[in-house]
Amino acid sequence: MLPSSEHGHAQRSTPVALDFQATTPCAEEVVEAMEPWWRAQWGNPSSRQHRLGLTAAAAVSDARDRLARCLGVQAQQLVFTSGATEANNLALLGHARAMADRHGRPGHLISVSTEHHAVLDPLQQLRREGFRLTLLNPTNDGLLDVGQLEDALQPDTMLVSVMAANNEIGVLQPLEQIGALCRRNEVSLHSDAAQAFGHIPFNPNSLQLDLASISGHKIYGPKGIGALVLREDIALQPLQFGGRQEQGLRPGTLPVPLIVGLARAAELAMEHQQSASQQLERLRDHLWLGLQTALPGLSLNGAHSPRLPHNLNITIADVNGNQLQQRLRSTLQCSSGSACSAGEPSHVLQAIGRSREEANASLRLSLGRTTTANDIERAIATLSEVVQDLRSGG
Repeated sequence: MLPSSEHGHAQRSTPVALDFQATTPCAEEVVEAMEPWWRAQWGNPSSRQHRLGLTAAAAVSDARDRLARCLGVQAQQLVFTSGATEANNLALLGHARAMADRHGRPGHLISVSTEHHAVLDPLQQLRREGFRLTLLNPTNDGLLDVGQLEDALQPDTMLVSVMAANNEIGVLQPLEQIGALCRRNEVSLHSDAAQAFGHIPFNPNSLQLDLASISGHKIYGPKGIGALVLREDIALQPLQFGGRQEQGLRPGTLPVPLIVGLARAAELAMEHQQSASQQLERLRDHLWLGLQTALPGLSLNGAHSPRLPHNLNITIADVNGNQLQQRLRSTLQCSSGSACSAGEPSHVLQAIGRSREEANASLRLSLGRTTTANDIERAIATLSEVVQDLRSGG
């Protein structure tokens, strides 16, 4: 145990972590659940001729059942992938191509300009293949107008993709209404739920989703694992070839430890979802109020509600974004946009009306299970000091 003075110094010198939407640490219970499957139980679940393989196959089956219960779906609706990015690609490319084969020609696709690039980029690939693509702009609060979506539907619209919770501004799209609209018009609906599942109630079947993508490392599970949730009769073509694993849709040896870890992480998320949500929302709102009090010229990006409980995205007036990020690097771990944006100003913020300069002077502050009230106070103090110094020419 550090002496109190040394402990206080160590705490002050450790950056405040507020970037939990980029990724999360693996929960201790998840690490423990995975441990036997790395070494002692190292079998290939496709090797059914001996006990090691059979034991591994049973572990995968059990994990699939447990994850399915967390999602409120049947086990056969799950296809394990390397993460939500692969799940998005399999859903969008796989389904659109299957529908084009069925109809004899590419059709029309609809999505939203504020989607993650793991959705936008596959859609652009489909556009190059002859599909027509409509990208809808949300309102200035980041939310999609369902009436606008209805107006965009065309006779040959095959697929709509709308994320459940935005990865940058945290807003929750009206999936229930979107699902009902798509079902009435016999249009398939996909949702990137990487940021939603485990943090808010999410049931693909009740939302009338045909395809949904989830990720392990956003819910305190391991990196490198996710899943695509399928409506049972959905048409889908594989993107990879070389094996019959995962219903022939995703060949390759299944990563047993990661699958076990994903199921355990999902169970933990379900157990603590309500209490964690309430606690994180209280801390998030205290952070926002504290920053507003200390710093004039702040703007909230995205609707305050409905919003993920652990997300706050703000634009800070009268500062240079590059200087802001450099000054915060050693004291506050946060993001100016998506973790995958490679330093470019956020396309999400620009889509809801921010200029490039404003987007560059914006911060995504995302809280996690380990965030404390003291972390919030430190974040308020740190941001206030840095911004006031930059505004005064320091």
